[in-house]
Amino acid sequence: MDTLLVAIAKGLVEDKEAVSVTADEPNEEGVVVYHLHVAKDDMGRVIGKQGRIAKAIRTVMRAVAIRNEAKVAVEID
Repeated sequence: MDTLLVAIAKGLVEDKEAVSVTADEPNEEGVVVYHLHVAKDDMGRVIGKQGRIAKAIRTVMRAVAIRNEAKVAVEID
């Protein structure tokens, strides 16, 4: 899951070396929170206008999680 998130983010940003993902342990509801870290200058590219790209990233990640019978959330830091 984290490799998918990194691949998506690297396709959007200019500073590909600054992209990293950390994952929290599942909480009491079984949700794994992935934290996407990008360079400060690339935040706008990952979030998009009115958050459209961020919403699309979260939708793709949820779709993959459903296929793997998991629950995920994505936070962009």
